[in-house]
Amino acid sequence: MNIQRRQLLAAATGTAALLGTPAGAATTARPAPLRAHRLQPGDTVALINPSGAIFERAPYQFAQESLQALGFKVREAPNLRARYGHFAGTDAQRASDVNAMFADDSVQGILALTGGSGGNRILPLLDYALIGRKPKFLGGFSDITALLTAVNAQTGLVTFHGPVGSSEWNSFSVEHWRGAVMDAQALTLQNPAVPDNNISSRTDRTTTLRGGKARGPLVGGNLAVLTSMAGSPYWPVFDGAILFLEEVNEYIYRVDRMLSTLKLSGALDRVAGVVLGAFTKCEPGDGRYGTLTLDEVFDDYLLPLQVPVYSGALFGHIRRKFTLPVGLDVEMDADAATLRFLQPAVL
Repeated sequence: MNIQRRQLLAAATGTAALLGTPAGAATTARPAPLRAHRLQPGDTVALINPSGAIFERAPYQFAQESLQALGFKVREAPNLRARYGHFAGTDAQRASDVNAMFADDSVQGILALTGGSGGNRILPLLDYALIGRKPKFLGGFSDITALLTAVNAQTGLVTFHGPVGSSEWNSFSVEHWRGAVMDAQALTLQNPAVPDNNISSRTDRTTTLRGGKARGPLVGGNLAVLTSMAGSPYWPVFDGAILFLEEVNEYIYRVDRMLSTLKLSGALDRVAGVVLGAFTKCEPGDGRYGTLTLDEVFDDYLLPLQVPVYSGALFGHIRRKFTLPVGLDVEMDADAATLRFLQPAVL
């Protein structure tokens, strides 16, 4: 294979073939961080739907009212209410809305209405050069992991894993979203001490799997979505990163399989630390001979890494959520169960 052919192959697959990096492993090329301007009252926030369709009217109204209560004008992307099967429009329609809202100078922020599935399908259709020229707030979670990760990997733009438009915008979620996105605070994220009726509190607990501190850019999101991007040019660089993971409605053996993808790809062996959020309704399923527990699965994959790890952080498919800046340098302290922004995530 000649040099030109090898260069083309490396560019097409997103691997470092010329450097001898194993196929599917993370590369070492990370774009320079790019931060959007903070959102301010009076700004226009556009609602997009890059993933699954919504079949009821109420979530659109909830999203609009929530953003208006935060002081924003709300713009619906042209195809927000489209439907193609279980997707919120065709791939071309959904990608077009992302590109159009980044191109529109009257829009200061972009928020996904919901998650679902299908975000991966639009990634090759996005105009990353345009996004890099016009950085804006971009937020959501769950299947939106695909969009947040790809945009950060391709442009360096810090994106935000936090509430979608149809989420419950309770005081806890709003406080952390506002602090990260509007007030430009260098936040320290730590589960609050919530009293309950037990001698030993059982609410919002964290667990230190392996103590210590680590610093690095924050990467991750929904485990299933992240692993489905393996080997693509849209996967993050894991070298020296702080990996955060959450999941919902997956049998434990599937969580095991997804973590094995991260392990076999070489991604897990590159991270500097791991923060686990909520693994909501991730249960044993119908295995004939029993199953490992989630604790055992996490121990098997994460303890041998010899990096700091803690679990129970408040992000994922839960009511009260942190807002996590994808691509921002952070410091984690697994003993204190904290995640600290090393600078504000917006300008």
